[in-house]
Amino acid sequence: MKRNLLILNALFFILISCKHDSMNTQQEKLHEFGQRYTEAWNSQNPENVASFFSEQGALIVNEGEPYTGRNEITEFTKGFMDAFPDLQLTMDSLVQESSFTDYHWSFIGTNTGPGGTGNSVEFSGFERWTLDEEGLIKVSIGTFDEDDYTRQVKGTTD
Repeated sequence: MKRNLLILNALFFILISCKHDSMNTQQEKLHEFGQRYTEAWNSQNPENVASFFSEQGALIVNEGEPYTGRNEITEFTKGFMDAFPDLQLTMDSLVQESSFTDYHWSFIGTNTGPGGTGNSVEFSGFERWTLDEEGLIKVSIGTFDEDDYTRQVKGTTD
């Protein structure tokens, strides 16, 4: 009887440690994905960012119309990269929930692209990712303070 109880306890601890190791591996992979996504934004190559999305993935920013598919996501990303040739994105955190992941970021850059104001911006936001079965972004819902961003680009205080 004691022997069976010891075996059951040992199996229980093995199962718990395997699940814990699996969760750590999954979190490490997600963190690495976030780091590579951040590097893609900093690469000044918009196709790099789009490659993190599934073929028909969607990016929605501040409740606007979705950019659907890698071509539209590439064009959206190119707009920021062109406007801010020195852009630096940093990953502030990743918060994983059961059905989504929140990718929190900070953006710094100077609006020196074509028609730029020459003003610097510094703002933060996050994207709520839903990943597909291949680990690519199926849907990203992005949010940032657009009014604050616009004030900084224009260099106004109101």
